[in-house]
Amino acid sequence: MCGIVGLMANSMVNQALYDALTVLQHRGQDAAGMMTLDQGRFLLRKSNGLVRDVFRTRHMKRLQGNVGIGHVRYPTAGSSSEAESQPFYVNSPYGISLVHNGNLTNSEQLQQELFSTDLRHINTSSDSEVLVNVFAHELGKQGHDLGPDDVFDAVRRVHRRCKGGYAALAIINGLGMVAFRDPNGIRPIVFGKRDTDQGPEFMIASESVALDVAGFELIRDIGPGEAVFIDLERNLFTRECYEAPRFTPCIFEYVYLARPDSVLDGASVYRTRMRMGLKLAEKIRREWVDHDIDVVIPIPDTSRTAALELAQHLGVTYREGFIKNRYIGRTFIMPGQTMREKSVRQKLNTADIEFQGKNVLLVDDSIVRGTTCNEIIQMAREAGANKVYFASAAPAVRYPNVYGIDMPVAMELIGHGRTDQEVGELIGADRLIYQDLDDLKAACREVNPRLTEFDCSVFDGRYVTGDIDADYLANLELSRSDAAKSRQESGAVIELHNDIDGDE
Repeated sequence: MCGIVGLMANSMVNQALYDALTVLQHRGQDAAGMMTLDQGRFLLRKSNGLVRDVFRTRHMKRLQGNVGIGHVRYPTAGSSSEAESQPFYVNSPYGISLVHNGNLTNSEQLQQELFSTDLRHINTSSDSEVLVNVFAHELGKQGHDLGPDDVFDAVRRVHRRCKGGYAALAIINGLGMVAFRDPNGIRPIVFGKRDTDQGPEFMIASESVALDVAGFELIRDIGPGEAVFIDLERNLFTRECYEAPRFTPCIFEYVYLARPDSVLDGASVYRTRMRMGLKLAEKIRREWVDHDIDVVIPIPDTSRTAALELAQHLGVTYREGFIKNRYIGRTFIMPGQTMREKSVRQKLNTADIEFQGKNVLLVDDSIVRGTTCNEIIQMAREAGANKVYFASAAPAVRYPNVYGIDMPVAMELIGHGRTDQEVGELIGADRLIYQDLDDLKAACREVNPRLTEFDCSVFDGRYVTGDIDADYLANLELSRSDAAKSRQESGAVIELHNDIDGDE
């Protein structure tokens, strides 16, 4: 769920990259970074924190150059240490800087291959460092005087070696910028163009909203297994670099991850969430004909669109009953159960008048751990609600994600191994309504019929890359659980920082 952006322009790119990263901040709040290329020299600033805190005036002044990439991160693989923030850089061959969104499911195997066969050392536990080294090694096989075909051949071999869900952007010193997407198209990435008096400029980003704020026209999404290369003269080349791609984008992007004003794979995220609300209303009408809902209240912000559409189709009053503190981060991303529980009441407060004496239907985008739902339902009761029902715009989350979303392991998912009724009782709801998976898929397909298949692994446990087994999930549980993260945070770690023209 990281956010990435790259820009090739005719003037300095630092401010445009900064602006793009701020609108991609929802994709990661742990760290931010930017690297520019100026006259053959890479310039880097990266650190833990929000975009506005990482980049100060002194940093922006040093980030010279007309080519650059940026990244916002939350830790999917690896730790939250500053050394694992992106971009990553390797000096051989040519000098390559890379940013990456997603997760390599065979990262450990690749790391062993890089050391024993490719003679490359990986200094962190980040799979992004693995990816840049794999790409660098494959590009190095092409020799000198590279052209677009050489870049595409290297990407083709990257796809053969790397498994998982990934979207990546890289600057190659003296050559240009390349972006590529995994053969299943799991993680999103789009590109656009802006015409200027000095010639065309190109931007590539995780979501179209980054292009919007910079005045770029969206061309399209990068396809599964496809690569886009832009040389230093701003010539654009595209190539499918995988023999048999299968298009299965992550459906959770539409549920929660992406901004509603983004367009991903030809589908407006806002419109898909409207359809989710409609489908949920139809299910309530079908299965709960004599409902006694007085008011529909969303849990801000992601569920608002679905909740409003649900209320309209049920003919029930819609109200804003929770007031959000916008200076608190997304609780989905926060590490550790204690921090999440504490943050809920810091993040939300009730407008009691909307709850007093009413049967309230609360609507959220999804239910993951259930901790937030339990706290919010308790807050609604304390505000005077008569009955509290709960609706999820997504089906029950029962399985961990392995393609770049740091969801809990199975044992920490409230829906894992439990019936809907049991989940409802645990979160304290008088009634729980989940979206049906077929309806969720239909909500996206009705906006763009080209979306025929999806990665729905968090809902149905089917991992589209075909390489996930019980052993993989068991190892994931050892490294990703809250207990494991607590051990990582409390342990003493000595790291080698490789800052390139970076400072504090």
